[in-house]
Amino acid sequence: MIHGVPLPGGQLRVHRAPDHLVMEFHGEIDIAAALEILPILDAATTPPETLLVIDLTPTTFLDCSGLALLCRARTRLEERDGDLLLVCPHPLILRTLRVLHLTARLRPAPTLEEALRGRLRAAG
Repeated sequence: MIHGVPLPGGQLRVHRAPDHLVMEFHGEIDIAAALEILPILDAATTPPETLLVIDLTPTTFLDCSGLALLCRARTRLEERDGDLLLVCPHPLILRTLRVLHLTARLRPAPTLEEALRGRLRAAG
């Protein structure tokens, strides 16, 4: 996995924090981007990873392929007693998550700090 360096397509940047891994989705996340991201996402959702943050702040577009990536990551982490935090400040993407009844499952937060605080509150 490439940490802190964007992939050739430019849609993904990955970096490690002390207790979690952050994947930033950049630009348009469509089927072509999802195909590039998928193997890296699968690697990031296998042990020993237990906490993954997907940050959609730099995302300008997310289609059903991007939504499938989010659901796949959540499922893979849940199967391994891990957790996914989703950062999403975009009203249109949030509306899509609401319409598809995915907000309860993905629990989007507007900032990374709020996502991490929300996890601490839920654990405590």
